[in-house]
Order: sequence, then structure tokens, then C-alpha cells
Amino acid sequence: QVQLVESGGGLVQAGGSLRLSCAASGSIRRINNMGWYRQAPGKQRELVAVITSSGTTNYADSVKGRFTISRDNAKNTVYLQMNSLKPEDTAVYSCNADINVSAWLRNDYWGQGTQVTVSS
Repeated sequence: QVQLVESGGGLVQAGGSLRLSCAASGSIRRINNMGWYRQAPGKQRELVAVITSSGTTNYADSVKGRFTISRDNAKNTVYLQMNSLKPEDTAVYSCNADINVSAWLRNDYWGQGTQVTVSS
């Protein structure tokens, strides 16, 4: 059993910052890619940022230069530092991890989601 637990969402004014965390626990052999997605009301879920096990990152164009994804492999945790937040960043943010629970079994796991609201 693997769990992803997120924290750090909340309400912030435009221009402010928030830091999201997502910790994976359970029967984990190896964590491959970890990422953050978001879904705003009435919109499809979109990829925000992803980081590989070796630290290579990729970002949605809408957040480049404002958001930074990082991970602590010793803690099985991924972070999303969000700066210069805009009202259009308002969404439910969910973390995702591609995890090997054994040498031959690999699954995709999701956190429960955390609300980020940016007021204008």
C-alpha cells in the first residue's frame, strides 16, 4: 500500500507565494517521476511540473519562471515552490508519482489534492 499525502495549500493574494509538499509512504522500492497537476473548476486537469529521479525538470509554459519543482529522495518527498502567484493559478493541485513497489510491479499514484486559491 502506497500513500501520497500533500500539504501546503491555502489562500494567498496575487503576487504571493506558497510551497506545496507531497510525501510518499508505504511499500516503495523506487520512485521514478514525480509531478504536480492542477485542475481548475470547469477545466481539464493539466500538468504543472514534473521531475525525474535524477532531477531533470519540465514545466508548463504558464508557470515557467514562477514555479520550481524539487524533490528529496531520502524523504520520498516532492515540493512545488510557487512564486508570483496569479488568480489563474487557482486550482486543486495534486501530486503524482510513478512508483515501483517491487522489481516488476510499477504503478501510478495520486495524492488527495490540495486547494490553492489566489485572490486578486
